[in-house]
Amino acid sequence: MQAADSSVAPTLDRVDTAVTDPVVGLVLEGRYRLEERLARGGMSTVYAATDLRLHRTVAVKVMAEHLMHDPTFVDRFTREARAAAMLSHPNVVSVSDQGSDQGLVFLVMELVRGRTLRDLLQARGRLTVGEAFAVLEPVLSGLTAAHRAGIVHRDIKPENVLIGTDGVVKVADFGLARALTGTGQTSHTGGVLIGTVAYLSPEQLERGKADARSDVYAAGVVLFEMLTGHPPYGGDTPLAVAYQHVHHDMPVPSEEVPGLPWEVDELVARTTRRDPAVRPLDAGAFLADLEDVRNDLGIERVPVPTGRSTAGPGTLRPTNRPSRPRHPSDPGPSDGTEVLGTTGTRPGRGARTSMLPGMGPGPTTDVAGRRPPLEQRRPGVPQHIRRRRARLAVAIVLLLAVTIGAVGWWMGSGRWTTVPSLVGKEQAAAIDLLQEAGLDPDCCEEQFSEEVAAGVVIAADPEGGEAIRGTDVRLTVSKGPERFEVDPALIGRPLEEVQAAIEASIPVAISVVQDYDNKIPVGSVTGFEPEAGTDLMRDQPLTVFVSRGHEPVTVPAVVGLPPEEATANLQALGFTVERSEGRSADVDAGEVMAVSPAAGQQAPHQSTVTIQVSAGLPQVTVPDVVGKSEDEAVAALEAAGLQAKVSQFFGNRVLRQTPSAGEVVDIGTSVTILVTFG
Repeated sequence: MQAADSSVAPTLDRVDTAVTDPVVGLVLEGRYRLEERLARGGMSTVYAATDLRLHRTVAVKVMAEHLMHDPTFVDRFTREARAAAMLSHPNVVSVSDQGSDQGLVFLVMELVRGRTLRDLLQARGRLTVGEAFAVLEPVLSGLTAAHRAGIVHRDIKPENVLIGTDGVVKVADFGLARALTGTGQTSHTGGVLIGTVAYLSPEQLERGKADARSDVYAAGVVLFEMLTGHPPYGGDTPLAVAYQHVHHDMPVPSEEVPGLPWEVDELVARTTRRDPAVRPLDAGAFLADLEDVRNDLGIERVPVPTGRSTAGPGTLRPTNRPSRPRHPSDPGPSDGTEVLGTTGTRPGRGARTSMLPGMGPGPTTDVAGRRPPLEQRRPGVPQHIRRRRARLAVAIVLLLAVTIGAVGWWMGSGRWTTVPSLVGKEQAAAIDLLQEAGLDPDCCEEQFSEEVAAGVVIAADPEGGEAIRGTDVRLTVSKGPERFEVDPALIGRPLEEVQAAIEASIPVAISVVQDYDNKIPVGSVTGFEPEAGTDLMRDQPLTVFVSRGHEPVTVPAVVGLPPEEATANLQALGFTVERSEGRSADVDAGEVMAVSPAAGQQAPHQSTVTIQVSAGLPQVTVPDVVGKSEDEAVAALEAAGLQAKVSQFFGNRVLRQTPSAGEVVDIGTSVTILVTFG
């Protein structure tokens, strides 16, 4: 068997300031500032912390780093938060938050200022009957709330009983808690027994199963320890202690502490019977029995001991120290050693259990010196005790008769059952059907399904037919349709980065389409089809649109505008403007006469557009018409774009022209020719 440190209780009396803790000072989730380490165990460390949002002091339990990657321990840690969060009771340590941040898995709980019952017993040795009842009553009250909520604690021990400086008693550490199934028992632990061996019930040790009566057993052991100062069994190994729980009746406290009332002995014995069927049904029944004993004995109520003696003058009080030396196997002040061991094969029916290695021979009869059997009548036994014993005797006779009949039935047809039809049933309904048929649900493998709704059984193994009661039936349950989403934050990122992110997490068929975008730079993703955030099926086509840059821009009409206005219009559209000059017969000087590319054409964004500004009319060179006939001269001048003004002085030959041949003049200029005799 392998030992593991127990969980840590959130009390302020266990401060460890000798070692500098690098976690101290961190702020988790921007809210909980770790101020001081209170206690440390193998599975977790507890810190005093400040809730910066509500300005209060809380306890923060942080899982040990080496366990954060073990799903079994992470499940236990989160289960503690969920189980405690289901309860709202003054005698249960409240849990307010749970999460992970900066590589730490943690839960936030109420900070109890005080000490554990283990610390109190180490300091006091043992308690009086009144003090023990004062501590046990609130413990049972908190457990009653848990049992009524369908939760079994499974790890009741002095380390998990916190006593505040104000005398308030609280049950802590629901890390091993389990919800009850339809059969009233918690499920198997997969072949691993988890708990503290000194307080485990026989059914937990033998079969790895527990119900509310298992908590009753552990609470009875705690009562024994409070009255005597030590657990009922000691041994060189945890296996030896477990053997005694399974095969020995619990010793009575008065053997260790003479003078204890026999009613107290009987209460301890009744709550720690090896057969869970004859124990109180739950913590509420145990609490009722304790109240009966208190009333029968007339035990006055005393304050919960917080570290100093509170015994009154009429209080039954034993000596202050244990009557035997402390054995190495006994729990220490902060040692609530838990045992992780495999549950072995149960002995066959009717066979004797052989001794296991490392165990001494277990006695089969009471040790010499014990008091007479509890069933022996005593003078002055209260009427309700006599009635209870009579009912118990009748119940035992009936139980024997039923057992004999049940064994015969079981050996015949009783051990066989039929696997019910489970496919198409809701998970909870399927589990109920299996349990009604006497089968154990092995729940559950989850698979995605496009046809079956989430939470509905897809398959069962075995699917049907006959099976021996207790056979495991493996259930496969639908997780519903498998869907994926593209993160909208990928829009605007480079294509290579987006493709890598999608291929790493989403199994879809990607195609890339180039598209213009006026805001997103070239090569970056502009969008998706289907849109980002839409549910996608596996291998569904996904189009990724990638920016080609700004879409082309249409060149506006600027001819006839002043060059400054034309330049401003073009630059507003993102063009770079260049300017040149020309001459035009249609556009006045100083206005834009032409643009390139031409108006109405599309040009790339931020490309260059050239405007041509008119410098006036076009100019031509005056042709030489001297010596030509009048008609020839007029035709030549008009062909050059000039106007002919004829001054005739007899004759038909041009004698002179003004302007002279070769001069450059504006088109349309008049040229005067003198025609005379040639």
